[in-house]
Amino acid sequence: MYDVEFSGGRGDRIRAWYLRPRDTFGAPVVVKFIGYGGGRGTPTEHMVLPALGYALLVMDSRGQGGRWTSGATPDGAGGTGPENSQVMTRGIITPEDYYYTRLFTDAVLAVDAALELAAADEGGGTPPRIAVTGGSQGGALALAAAALRPDVVEVCHADVPFLCDIQRAITLAPSPPYTEVPEFLAENIELVEPALNTLRYVDCALLARRITAATLMSAGLMDDICPPSTVFAAYNEITAEKEIAVFPYSGHSRPVAHTERQLAHLRDRLPTG
Repeated sequence: MYDVEFSGGRGDRIRAWYLRPRDTFGAPVVVKFIGYGGGRGTPTEHMVLPALGYALLVMDSRGQGGRWTSGATPDGAGGTGPENSQVMTRGIITPEDYYYTRLFTDAVLAVDAALELAAADEGGGTPPRIAVTGGSQGGALALAAAALRPDVVEVCHADVPFLCDIQRAITLAPSPPYTEVPEFLAENIELVEPALNTLRYVDCALLARRITAATLMSAGLMDDICPPSTVFAAYNEITAEKEIAVFPYSGHSRPVAHTERQLAHLRDRLPTG
């Protein structure tokens, strides 16, 4: 297990865990992204994939990690550490300044960091094979990374993904974090047009058509955080090999049993041996 840093959006240093099986080189690498409010946590939270022979890079989410699992990365060079923050409207006036522009850039550069780390382990030679995974916000980052690095990401797992069909989601979802946006725009009415324009740049339903990876998604039909229709908006845009698991009685989660389907999907497309 390695505590690593890489340069993310705007050159900010992003923390991550890098775990790989001992004395195993050339294994496929999975890049894991974390849900809203959480951080990279502790290495013991991420042991399943390394135990099965995969290397794993767990990206910390800048300026988060103050709620349900710990973080270590500030949002920007001037920050001092993780926050219990609401970030949906941070910098929303322009795409260049928007929080999720930085986070999406971090996700893409995390894939590059995983490639470099795995290549260093192997001593050069055949480039490592890459998968991305995450749930909720992590699912959005997995979709974004697969869309923006289609040349290297071969498998994408996105559970109940956030940031899909955003302009509809902010009028539909009754629960945070989508509700942060209409609450903000209700008072800042002169910012409605620029804010909605910014959100188009990070909408995974628009990015999804760029994905070439074999993709497995999930949706809970009782999800009041990421409404299932918004998840399907992204799924329907994917033209690559794809599957979606639909859980009629699940909310913003997926059954533990779904892990078995994900592992089988991963093993079939990125075997470790």
